[in-house]
Amino acid sequence: MLQSPVDFFRELPKKICVECGQIIEEQAESYLMECDHCLSKRVE
Repeated sequence: MLQSPVDFFRELPKKICVECGQIIEEQAESYLMECDHCLSKRVE
């Protein structure tokens, strides 16, 4: 039986920041691997 696309995306695991381990609240098109807090501490 095929799973609906909505259910598929709803069941994906939460993305976790590789720096601090906090769950990342993100947009669907985001490829970030760090949370906003850790990104703001980075020096460019």
